[in-house]
Parts: sequence; structure tokens; C-alpha cells
Amino acid sequence: MPYLDGFHKLAIVTLLALLEYSILGAMVGRARHKYGVEAPATTGNPDFERYFRVHANTLENLIVFIPALWIFSLTVSYQFGVALGLLFVIARIIYALGYLSAAAKRAPGAIASFLINAILVLGSLIWLVIKAL
Repeated sequence: MPYLDGFHKLAIVTLLALLEYSILGAMVGRARHKYGVEAPATTGNPDFERYFRVHANTLENLIVFIPALWIFSLTVSYQFGVALGLLFVIARIIYALGYLSAAAKRAPGAIASFLINAILVLGSLIWLVIKAL
């Protein structure tokens, strides 16, 4: 059944995004130890703060990404949704690598993440409104 195939691909992309977030969280813990920032502090060392912000910003994006990915994929196109989902995971890697090297280098990944989320949200909304008319 094509639907189940699409479902499985969509589930894998979702799990990859969650795995990526979990890895970023582990990196925050390691950075906390490396830079001597004791919990619950989230400031004090600029290098640690970049790790913390990468993780926090990824969560902020996931709140939009996951429901929008599923709605888009189940209503508009699961193939395009899966492709956008994979691009999102890649964009977050680009964001993390850029931000961890220097805060000013986060823009390409941040912009890509924003655009992907915008496509998923607006694409779903437009499609559903058109279908409702």
C-alpha cells in the first residue's frame, strides 16, 4: 500500500529529527561539563551558550515542524513532505555547525529551517482552505 510506505518514510523523518534533537541535547551536557557551567545556569561561557542555543532553537523549530510536516504530508503530498522533512534535518545540521563555530554563521541554517517550516505551514493551510471551499 503506498499510504503505508509514505507513512513509514514520514515516521522515519520524524524520528531522525527527534534523534538529532536528542544528540544536540547530549552535546549541551558535554559542553556544560567542558566549559564548567553548572546546572541550572545557562550562561557564563560564550562557547557553552552557543551549544545551549542550538539545542533550544531546534526545539523551538520542532514545535512547528513536526505537526506541520504531518499535516502537509497527509493532506498535500507525502513525497514532498518527506523531502522537506529531510531538508529540515539537514538545515538543522547546517545551523548547528555554523552556530557552534561562530554565532554569526548560523544564518544559512536558520533561514533554511524557517523557509521549510513556512512551506509546510502555509502549504497545508492553503491546501486545506481550498479543499474547504
